[in-house]
Amino acid sequence: MCDNSTTARVIAETRRWLQQIVLRHNFCPFAHKPFQQETIHYIVCLEKEPEAVIAALIEALLQLRDSDISVIETTLFITPNCFNAFDEYNDFLTVVDALIEQLNLAGTIQVASFHPDYQFADLGAADVRNFTNRSLHPLFHLIREASVEHARATHPAVLSIPQTNMELLKRRGLEATLREIEHCRLK
Repeated sequence: MCDNSTTARVIAETRRWLQQIVLRHNFCPFAHKPFQQETIHYIVCLEKEPEAVIAALIEALLQLRDSDISVIETTLFITPNCFNAFDEYNDFLTVVDALIEQLNLAGTIQVASFHPDYQFADLGAADVRNFTNRSLHPLFHLIREASVEHARATHPAVLSIPQTNMELLKRRGLEATLREIEHCRLK
C-alpha cells in the first residue's frame, strides 16, 4: 500500500516528535547520535490488518540485520493505520517477539514499544508518566542489540533512565506534556 503524502507526513511528525520530545528532554540519551548522523531508518506501513503488517515487518527486520550500522543503526517501524487500540498493539508485541525468534534474530535485534495511548500496567491512563512511551503513531522501535550493549557500557546510569524520565514528566505536568506532543503534529 503506497500513499506518498501520508508516508511523508507520518515521517515528518515522527521526526518532530523525536527532536522536540525524545531528544529535547533527553528521554533516550542514545538517540542523539543516530538522529544527527541520519542513521535512523523510518518505515511507514500503511496496512490496516495485522496479517499484512507482518510481511512488511519481516522485511524491516531483515533489512536492519543486513544493513551496515553506519547506514542504518536503528529502525522506526510506524503503523498509523493499524493497532490504533493500545490493547491490540500490545498483543501484537508477542507476534513481533515471535518473528524475531523465528528469524533467528534474538540477541541481534530487540523491539521497544511506543503508542499514542501507551499505558504502563501499574499506572492509570491519564498518568503523565505514560508519555515516556507515547508517540504520535503506533510504532515499533527495532534496535540492534549491539547498540544496546554499547549504550549500557558507555552510559553511567543506564538503569535510571526510565525513572528519570518519569520524574521529569511529573514535574512538567500533563497539560504541558499534551501541548508539547500536539505541537509535533503537522496541521
